[in-house]
Amino acid sequence: MRFFGLKSCDTCRKALKALGAAGYAPQIIDVRADGLTDTDRAQIISQFGDKALNKASTTWRGLSEAEKEADSATLLAAHPTLMKRPVIDRDGTWTIGWKPDVQARYLGD
Repeated sequence: MRFFGLKSCDTCRKALKALGAAGYAPQIIDVRADGLTDTDRAQIISQFGDKALNKASTTWRGLSEAEKEADSATLLAAHPTLMKRPVIDRDGTWTIGWKPDVQARYLGD
């Protein structure tokens, strides 16, 4: 299991704590410190499209209107912290966010 997020993100910390309690030991990729590989970025975009972008983030609000018009792949390449978090890859199955449906997938009912 690979876990893409930010060390400073409260949702990511909650998700990691819950996953650890459930017996998972994910490989953590901090998108700010470690970045995203071209392959991972392409996979995230192909799985989630524009939903991969957190348009409520501070990073998004700091972009100019012209920058916001760029495609998702270009935006994530330039600003990896724009990614909605966490993104989890478990054996080729990808999830995004930490809503109840994602929690149920990893933690059970």
